[in-house]
Amino acid sequence: MLDAVVVGAGPNGLTAAVELARRGFSVAVFEAKDTVGGGARTAELTLPGFRHDPCSAAHPLGVNSPAFKAMPLDRYGLEWLHAELPMAHPFLDGSAAVLSRSVAETAASFGPRDAGPYRRLVRPFLPKWDTLARDFMSLPLSALPRDPVTLARFGLVGLPPSTWLMRRFKDERVKALFAGLVAHVIAPLGGLATGAVGLVFALAAHAAGWPVARGGSQAISDALTAYLKDLGGTVHTDYEVKRLDDLPPARAYVFDTSPTALARIAGFGRFYESYRYGASVFKLDYALDGPVPWTAEEARSAGTVQVGASKAEIGAALDAASRLGRAPDAPFLITVQPSVVDPGRAPEGKHVFWAYGHVPNGWTGDLTDAVERQLERFAPGFRDRVLARATAGPPELAAHNANYVGGDIACGAASGLQLLLRPKLSLHPYHTQHPAVFICSSATPPGPGVHGMSGHNAAKAVWRRLRQEP
Repeated sequence: MLDAVVVGAGPNGLTAAVELARRGFSVAVFEAKDTVGGGARTAELTLPGFRHDPCSAAHPLGVNSPAFKAMPLDRYGLEWLHAELPMAHPFLDGSAAVLSRSVAETAASFGPRDAGPYRRLVRPFLPKWDTLARDFMSLPLSALPRDPVTLARFGLVGLPPSTWLMRRFKDERVKALFAGLVAHVIAPLGGLATGAVGLVFALAAHAAGWPVARGGSQAISDALTAYLKDLGGTVHTDYEVKRLDDLPPARAYVFDTSPTALARIAGFGRFYESYRYGASVFKLDYALDGPVPWTAEEARSAGTVQVGASKAEIGAALDAASRLGRAPDAPFLITVQPSVVDPGRAPEGKHVFWAYGHVPNGWTGDLTDAVERQLERFAPGFRDRVLARATAGPPELAAHNANYVGGDIACGAASGLQLLLRPKLSLHPYHTQHPAVFICSSATPPGPGVHGMSGHNAAKAVWRRLRQEP
C-alpha cells in the first residue's frame, strides 16, 4: 500500500508529492492529461518554433516561493530569467509607471507627490520579505509565524480594500498600477484584503523580480517531476480519475483539483456547494514578426506589461466581468513578453506574446477585437506584427485544465472571505470530511499562482496525520 496518492500533476500536486517523498513516504501521482504541468505548461500553440505558455507565464510568486526555494530545482533545469524591468504600466501619453527591483526607480516613476508615500509603504516590509512571505503564504496557521509583529502590521495595511490603500497616493499613475496588481487575482478593487494582493505583488518585484522560466513554464513542472522521481515517487499521465476506486490503495489521497471535482470523485455530495467560482479570462497567444511596438519605452524592456488607461477604466473592466456579467468594452489586459529575455522561445528576430482580458464565467464570445483595439492604443501598429494568434475563452480554458471551472483560472473567486478562507470557512482548509482525503489545489490558501505553497501546506497536514497512525 502506498503512503499517499496525489491526483493532479499541477505545481501544487507535484509540490505536495515532493514534500511527502522528501520525508520518506511512498508517493504516486496520477494526471489525466498526457503531460504534467496543470497551469504551468508550454506548447507550440501558433506556429512551429514559437513556444507559448497556455496558462501562467511570469512568476513573481514562484521565484519568491518558500517551497520552491527549499528545493534544488536548478539541478533539474529550472532557470529564472529576469527582464530589465519586472513590470511596466504604460499610459496614453507615452509615459509609464514601473515596478523595478529598485524601490527608488519605482517611486520615481510615480511622480514627486507619490514617491515618498510609496517608499514609506514598502519600507517596513521589504527588509523582512523572506520571513513575511513565508508567514503570509502559510496562512491559515500551517506553521507558526516567524515574525508575528510584521505579519500583523502587514495585515493592518493589507486587510482593508485596495481603494483604501490607494488613498495615500495623489497621482493617477500609481493608482492605475496598483489597480492592475489587484486585477491579477480577478478581484474587484473594493474587496476585502485586496490591499494585501497589490502590496504582495509589489514587494515580490522588489525582492526577487517577476521572472519567466527559461524555455517556458513547463520547466517548473518538469523540474518538480524530475526531483520527485529521484526521490522515489512515480508519475502516471493519461490517467483520468473518476472515482476513488480508480486509484490504488493508499493511506492518504491528495487532490490537486477543484472542489467540485473532488466532491464528485470522492462522493462528497454537496460538501462544497457554497464554494464560488469567479470571472474568467479570454486569452490570446501571439506569434509576432518583431517586438511589441509600445509607445512607452519602459514597456519595451519589461517582462510583464499591464494595459489599462486608469484606475477607473480597470475597475470598470473588473466590475463588468465579475459583477455585471458582460465583457468589458475596454478590457484591462495583463500581458507577458517572454522572448524579451528568452529569445529561444521564438525563431530569430521573432517574438512570442501572451495577453488576456477578463470576461464572465462561462462566457462564449470572442474578445479578440476588443483586446487588439486596446493594445493598439498603447502600441500602435501591433496588428501589423501579428503572424498568428491562438485564442482561448472560458470553454477552451476549462477543456485545457479541468480546475478552471467556467474558465476561472484562479480555481475559485478570489473575493470576499473566499480570498482568505478557501474552500470552506475553516482553520483546516486542506482537510475534507474524510480523514484520509485532502485537497491541495489553488482552491486552498494561499490561492492562485504558480508557487506550490498550497501543495506544501497540504503536505504538512498529510504527513502529520500519517505520523499519528500506528
